[in-house]
Amino acid sequence: MSINVNNELCTGCASCLESCPYGAIELTEGVAKILPNCTLCASCVEVCSMEAISIERGEYSSKKMDLSEYNGIWVIAEHYKNKIHPVAFQLLGKGRELSDFLRVNLTLVILGADFDDKLGELKQYGMDEIIYVKSSLLKDYYSDFYAKAITELVLDNKPEIILIGATPTGRDFAPRVAKRLNLGLTADCTGLEINIVTRNLLQTRPTFGGNIMATIITPSSRPQMATVRPGIFKETLLEKQDIRIKKINYDFNNQDSVIKIVKVINKKKTQVDLDKAKIIVAGGRGVGSKDGFKILKELAEILGAELAGSRITVELKWLDAERQVGQTGQTVSPKLYVACGISGAIQHVVGMQNADIIVAINKDPNAPIFNIAHYGIVGNLHEIIPVLIGELNKIKTES
Repeated sequence: MSINVNNELCTGCASCLESCPYGAIELTEGVAKILPNCTLCASCVEVCSMEAISIERGEYSSKKMDLSEYNGIWVIAEHYKNKIHPVAFQLLGKGRELSDFLRVNLTLVILGADFDDKLGELKQYGMDEIIYVKSSLLKDYYSDFYAKAITELVLDNKPEIILIGATPTGRDFAPRVAKRLNLGLTADCTGLEINIVTRNLLQTRPTFGGNIMATIITPSSRPQMATVRPGIFKETLLEKQDIRIKKINYDFNNQDSVIKIVKVINKKKTQVDLDKAKIIVAGGRGVGSKDGFKILKELAEILGAELAGSRITVELKWLDAERQVGQTGQTVSPKLYVACGISGAIQHVVGMQNADIIVAINKDPNAPIFNIAHYGIVGNLHEIIPVLIGELNKIKTES
């Protein structure tokens, strides 16, 4: 599939440049030129009034895919310094639920170099099978190695569903695999369910505008692929004794990759680990100002919580970007989430809706945040929180 520009019809009006969300078009000698970072979203095709831009979808076989040949759910694990990313275990928890519903096997796929002695420890996460692709060159992440190996595994084994963490690594190799297999891919899912009749995976995610939630299905192709942000689902421990382990020694060589890792630089992580916080106190526009966050910070300190905020608080520079929760920030699932002056727009809700307990404080009784809160307090947060702090201090003093 490719985007083509008819040089004779193109007038250089630049409407396609303005429409491209990826900056993948430039004007060269008054004619639009498609750059290599084009994602084939086709937004430029829709806005071109001269019909100078077209999308060529290629010739696909008219033979209908036999969906019955595909069976099982896969979770693709990623790792760093020989440690598997926690999102893989979160996806195994959801994968176990889905696989039990479909009555199919759940498989964890690992591409690595030194996991031989660690595979037995993974049985506590409830998978039925582990496929371990081993190569010394898989010690570090190579996108083309991952795409090549996973594509070949899929063609050989035909899984029905593939789940991948929406991390920087997962977002890199997942679309590469989908493109090689000519499949659809739903990114940044916040919900996964199964249609009992069709066996289609119902993949829920916010729309790009963020105002509504969309449920996406891929009814005519398999496997169904989805990436899920860390923190959406919770780890579930369900130890199985009879796990099958399939080890594949893969013969990669350096010439198989256009990338060469020369040096790995370990930078000290300064980002706030909101995803690991058990309690979070978050503020929104209703906090009123940067100084208004002082009272939230005091509450957070008493509760032993992390301080966070909605997107607008970061845009107004009331908080650092690393403390943003929501669609364009971090996804969290603490035991307690205290939302102060947060209206409850979908963009924020998708990042914190899986908290065990949500307490909302807002002066607007009709604020959408109350629709998902377990406990709600209607009133001015600058009057309520000082009272709450006073009561918490009394409890600490008495104890």
